[in-house]
Amino acid sequence: MQLIGSDKYTLVIGLGKTGFACANYLAQQGQQVVVADSREMPPYLAQLREAWPQLAISLGAFESELCTGASSIILSPGVPLAEPAIQAAIAQGVPVRSEIDLFSAAAKAPIVAITGSNAKSTVTSLVGHMAKTAGWNVAIGGNLGTPAVALLDDTVELYVMELSSFQLETTHDLKAEVACVLNISPDHMDRYDNNLMAYHAAKHRVFQGCKKVVENADDQLTYALVPDDVEHRQFTLGKPDLKQYGISQQDSKEFLCLGFEKLIACEELAMTGSHNMANALAALALGDSVGLPLVAMLESLRVFTGLAHRCEWVAEQAGVTYINDSKGTNVGATVAAIQGLGATISGKVILLAGGVGKGADFSDLSAPMATFGKAAVVYGQDGNSIGDVLAASTSIIRTADMVAALEQARSLAQAGDLVLLSPACASFDAYTSFEKRGEHFRQLVEAQA
Repeated sequence: MQLIGSDKYTLVIGLGKTGFACANYLAQQGQQVVVADSREMPPYLAQLREAWPQLAISLGAFESELCTGASSIILSPGVPLAEPAIQAAIAQGVPVRSEIDLFSAAAKAPIVAITGSNAKSTVTSLVGHMAKTAGWNVAIGGNLGTPAVALLDDTVELYVMELSSFQLETTHDLKAEVACVLNISPDHMDRYDNNLMAYHAAKHRVFQGCKKVVENADDQLTYALVPDDVEHRQFTLGKPDLKQYGISQQDSKEFLCLGFEKLIACEELAMTGSHNMANALAALALGDSVGLPLVAMLESLRVFTGLAHRCEWVAEQAGVTYINDSKGTNVGATVAAIQGLGATISGKVILLAGGVGKGADFSDLSAPMATFGKAAVVYGQDGNSIGDVLAASTSIIRTADMVAALEQARSLAQAGDLVLLSPACASFDAYTSFEKRGEHFRQLVEAQA
């Protein structure tokens, strides 16, 4: 590939949504940019050529010489650091950074940085909703929706960012006003060679240079190793200590509390399930950390119903509730859904699970299914693996796909039961995204109305 002009350039690797946003941002700054993607037809190729026809683009296998010759590399989250050409550049001292580093260097407003194995999209959206309710000019994005660099605007008063472990691997200088790891459970073990601590280390990069941290008191893997002068806040689903957010019971009613102070009755929240109580508590702690007024935060909790494909109510038919949790792409998310929803119904949970397991260990599903489950209907690439693990704790029905799985679930369900699509797996053996999978489930359920 022939480079244009100077031989000093920033190399953007990956031409998906994030890579395109980075290339666009850097070109607007007047930098010499080269873009590389291992695919011959990456999704944003046409948009980049139209916007910046002068940019050099390398398609196909990554070239070591291209990587080692760069002054710096901006690595898209979908491209692993283990790529040989990237490792060659690192060995030559070329700095490899993330889009989030570009963003944090330019952001002039405080950053709320949220990561975790599960619920980060819900908590990010809820904190953003709270800020909007308070009348703040807030920008919400990162791993959720809009790339961070595309949100940069001097009029923004608060950035609320969902961050993935893939993004954080190459983030070196975040400096969030407040940072939080909501929870840790095994996910993306195919990327991390079944090493939970490598995944944990990537998540904890969110705490670099932060001023405050929010921790999940019920999950010690979320506890931050930060300097003593960094302020700590915690949330728990148990009874809170003096400065913790938690849940207390009074006169047979449960309340979200800060220490001994009752804030709002749990029955007033628009979201349901114990997992969503944890999400609400995390959002309160994060919002408090950046000065959001309590009145606005509580108002949000009364109206925020959650996100599509995340424990989303679809229908009630013949007394059976159907829930779309297609975003449950790992075991921890599905455990939370079973426990959080199972405790709220008079009947039992019929779980629809399967897809691409990403090297996961499904054994953590056994205990909640033994408590709340009637049956697990499994399907897809790793459905049999789930069935093999759960066979000792619940009834198993093995099917070919989600259409057949839902048919079997219908035949088993009785009034009071809940049919839960929470696959504990990625979708890409049969669907292009978890959203497409959830939409298909909703269509199938509504077709029987």
